[in-house]
Amino acid sequence: MTLTAGQKEQYARLVGELRSMERVILAFSGGVDSALLLHATHEALGENALALTFDTPFFPKSEVAFSAQMCRELGVPHRVIEMAMPDSIRQNPPQRCYLCKKVLFGELVRLAEEQSIEHILDGSNRDDLGDHRPGRRAIKELGIRSPLLEAGMTKQDIRDHSRALGLATWDKPAAACLMTRLPHDTLVEESELERIDRGEAFLKSIGFAAVRLRSHGPLARLELPPEDITACLDSGLRERIDLALKELGYRHVSVDLAGYRMGNMNEVTRDAHEEDAENDE
Repeated sequence: MTLTAGQKEQYARLVGELRSMERVILAFSGGVDSALLLHATHEALGENALALTFDTPFFPKSEVAFSAQMCRELGVPHRVIEMAMPDSIRQNPPQRCYLCKKVLFGELVRLAEEQSIEHILDGSNRDDLGDHRPGRRAIKELGIRSPLLEAGMTKQDIRDHSRALGLATWDKPAAACLMTRLPHDTLVEESELERIDRGEAFLKSIGFAAVRLRSHGPLARLELPPEDITACLDSGLRERIDLALKELGYRHVSVDLAGYRMGNMNEVTRDAHEEDAENDE
C-alpha cells in the first residue's frame, strides 16, 4: 500500500502530537479507528500509553477478546473494565449514545485523575463530523481528545494507514453497540443482548462478516450487504441459519431484502436546536 505525501504528513503529525502528551489513556474498542490510534500511540509513547476496553452487556464479547489479543501482540498495557448497563439507557432512548458515553468516558476521567494522566483519547475521525452523533457531544463535554480527527484523517485514510502498517484491522467491517439492534424506547434485558451477540457470532462463523441481527421479539431480521443475500438464501445455509436462530428462541427468521443500512433502527429526534440520530456503523 503506497501512501500519498499528504497521508504520510498526517501520520507524522499524529505521532508528533501524541509524543507531546507524555502519558495517555486510550479508549480501545478493537475497531479500525481505535486500532490505528493504538498503534500510533504505542509508537509515540510506549508503555506510557494505557489502553482500556469496556466489557459491557452491549459490547460483543468477541470484540473484547480481540482487543485484548491485539494489545498483547503489540505489547500495549491493557485493562478490561467491566461495566453494568447504565440505568439511563435501559429503555434504549434515542439519545442513548450520549447518555452511555457520559457514563463510560466519565469512568475514564475518574481513572485518569487517580493516576494523574492528563489526556484521554478516542478514535473519532473527520468523517464523524458529517454525521449526527450524540456521543460526540458527550466526548467534547468531558474533554476527551480525538487525535485522528485532529490530524485530519478520514475513515479511508485510516484504512489506508492501517493497511500500510500491516494492521489486521485495515479491512475490518464496522461494528456498533448491540443496543442498535433493538427499537428505541424498548426495555432492554441483558439476556436479549446476549441472544443477539450469540446469533451474530454464529452468522460470522459461517462467513458473513458484515451482518446485523435486528431483534423484534420473536422475529430475527437479518441485514446483509446485497452481495451476501443470495448466499444466505442458499438452501443449505438457509436451513442452518433458521435452525441456529430458532435454538436461540426466535420463532421467525427473515432476511431483509433491502440489505444492510446504517442506522436502520434509529429514530430521529428533533427540537428547535438540533437533530440527533446515532449511526449504527
